[in-house]
Amino acid sequence: MLSSTDATADAASLRSFPGWRVVAGCFFVLLVNSGLAFYGLAVYLNAFSKEQGWALGSISFAITIFFVVGGLVGLVAARLIERFDVRYVIAVGAILAGGSLGLIGQVTTQWQLYVTYALFAVGYGLCGLVPTTTVVTRWFHAKRSVALSVASTGLSVGGIVITPFAKRFIDANGLAATTPWLGLVLAAGIVPVSLWLIRPDPAADGFAPDGARLERGAAIVAPDGDRAHVAFATRFYRSVTFGYVLALGTQVGGIQQLVKLVEDRTDERTAQFSITTLAATSVIARLIGGRLVAVVPMMRFTVFLAGLQAVALIGVGLSTSTPLIFASIVLFGMTIGNLLMMQPLLMAERFGVLDYPTIFGRSQAVGIIGVAGGPLLIGWLFDVFGSYRAPYTIAAVLSLIGMLILSTAGPADRPAAIEAA
Repeated sequence: MLSSTDATADAASLRSFPGWRVVAGCFFVLLVNSGLAFYGLAVYLNAFSKEQGWALGSISFAITIFFVVGGLVGLVAARLIERFDVRYVIAVGAILAGGSLGLIGQVTTQWQLYVTYALFAVGYGLCGLVPTTTVVTRWFHAKRSVALSVASTGLSVGGIVITPFAKRFIDANGLAATTPWLGLVLAAGIVPVSLWLIRPDPAADGFAPDGARLERGAAIVAPDGDRAHVAFATRFYRSVTFGYVLALGTQVGGIQQLVKLVEDRTDERTAQFSITTLAATSVIARLIGGRLVAVVPMMRFTVFLAGLQAVALIGVGLSTSTPLIFASIVLFGMTIGNLLMMQPLLMAERFGVLDYPTIFGRSQAVGIIGVAGGPLLIGWLFDVFGSYRAPYTIAAVLSLIGMLILSTAGPADRPAAIEAA
C-alpha cells in the first residue's frame, strides 16, 4: 500500500510530466509550417499562375525543387537532432523558412523562383516532420499512436486556420505585398513556441517515456529499437518506403493542384473553402485514425487508405458539379491526414526509437521521388491535356500501384529479431 505522501508525490509527478506540452509544441510548429508551406504552396502556385502568366508545368517544377530539397534536408535534420538540442534545429529552420518565404513574392524570373523555393525547403525540412515526430516518439511509447495523431493534426489545422487567410490576403494585395508578412508570421510563430514548449528527451527531465518518474540516481535505460542498417535490409522497410513514393506522391500532387482545379471549375471563394474543407476533414479523420490503429492492424489500415485515396482522386478529377467536387474532397481529406501520420508511426512501431531519425529520414528522402514528382507530373499533364481529368485519373492509378506495394510489407508488429528479407 502506498502512503498518502507517496500517492500525492505520484500524482504530482503525473501532473508535471512535460510530454503533452511537447506534443502541443510539435502540434503548433506543424500547424504554422504546413499552413504557410505544405498547404500554402498550392496558394502560391495559383497566384504565380495568375500574376506572372507562367506555364503551370514550370511553376510546378518549383514545387518539385521544394520537396526534393526538403526531403534531402530531412537526412541532415536527422543527424543534427542526434547531436544538438532539437529545439535549436527547429528554431533555425523557422528563421530560414520565414526569410525565404518573405522573398518569394519579390521574384520576377523563374530561376529566382527555383532558388527561393530551394532555400524555403531547407528551413521547412529543419522544422518539419523528422524533428517533430522524433521528439514525440522519444516521449511516448505506449501512447505513441495517440500522441503522434495529436501532434500531426497540426498539419491539417494549419490548412484550416492559416492557409485560407493567406490566400485571402494574396488575392487582395498580391504576392509581393503579402509574403514578407507571411514569412514574419512563420518565424515569429514557431521560434518562441519551439524554445518554450518542446523538450528534447524525457530522461533529461527525469522521466521515462509515457510519464513514469525515473528514480534519482537510477541508470537511464537506453532507447530500444534496431539499428538503421538492419531496418534498411528488411522487406517491410522497402515496401513501406517505395509504396509511399507513389501513395504520398500522388497525394501531394493532388493537394498542390487542388486550389487551381476548384477555382477553374467554380470561383475564388469556393477554391478558398476547398482547402479548408480538405484540411478540416483531415483533422477529424486523423484523430479517429490515431485511436483506430490501437485496435486494428496498422499495415492493413494503411493499405486501405491508399486504395481509398485512389477513389478520391478519380472523383476530384472527373467531378464538375460543386457538390460532387466537395464530396470527393472530403473523401480525399479522410486519407490525407492518416496517410501522413502512418508513415512515421509504422517505422517507429516496427523498428523502435534507437535509430528512428535516420530510418524515417532515409525513408522520407527516398519518398521525395514521388512527393516532388507528383506536382510536376500533374502540372505537366495539365499543360498537355488542357484539363485535370486525365492527370488526376493517372494519379489514382499510381496510388493503386502504391497500395499493392504496401500490401507486400507484412505486419508492423516488431518481431523479437528482425531478419533481412
